[in-house]
Amino acid sequence: MNLMTRTELKKKALDQLKGNWTQAVLVCFVFGILIGCGGSMRLLMPTLHSLRFNMLSFLYAGTLAYGLHKYFLNLKRRETNSFETLFSGFSSIYWKTVLLGVLMGIFVVLWSLLLVVPGIIAMIRYSQAWFIMADDPKLTPTEAIEKSKQMMYGHKWRYFVLCLSFIWWVLLCCITVGIGLLWLAPYIQTTVANFYDELKSN
Repeated sequence: MNLMTRTELKKKALDQLKGNWTQAVLVCFVFGILIGCGGSMRLLMPTLHSLRFNMLSFLYAGTLAYGLHKYFLNLKRRETNSFETLFSGFSSIYWKTVLLGVLMGIFVVLWSLLLVVPGIIAMIRYSQAWFIMADDPKLTPTEAIEKSKQMMYGHKWRYFVLCLSFIWWVLLCCITVGIGLLWLAPYIQTTVANFYDELKSN
């Protein structure tokens, strides 16, 4: 199958963000504030955000992650979208999104107990689960995770390199004391939404 290059995926993302930057930045900003990112990796790369849970955050972290991925999937597909999409998980599928976040967090932590690398691989393996559930909310959390594992088979390295290719932008954002991350986060999230749709179509 013919897969797009990293450059092509990024170019498509920038094209799709035209006219949508303001709202996309606002969505990522509010997501980061509510999750408590403090300008860290959670805002920069929501797809791979570290799933640390306490008695309060586990009740909404996964639900917001679901809404974030649904928003950028809609943006990528040029479907009806709004800021409220970020909160779309607070509906009949609420407990599914909570459980999906908890399960992903547990699995990543368990793999991380072996070494750092297995933990990173696990994060990448499960990275498409949010998009998958956003595409088909009828799926159970375990089904979304299993489908992500199947979808990422043979593509984990490609995904890792795609995410790593933003490192120079990250360094440039450091010059802006992290403010630039507000624009980088939508860029990354739209790019990985294209990555997901490409894998799905192939």
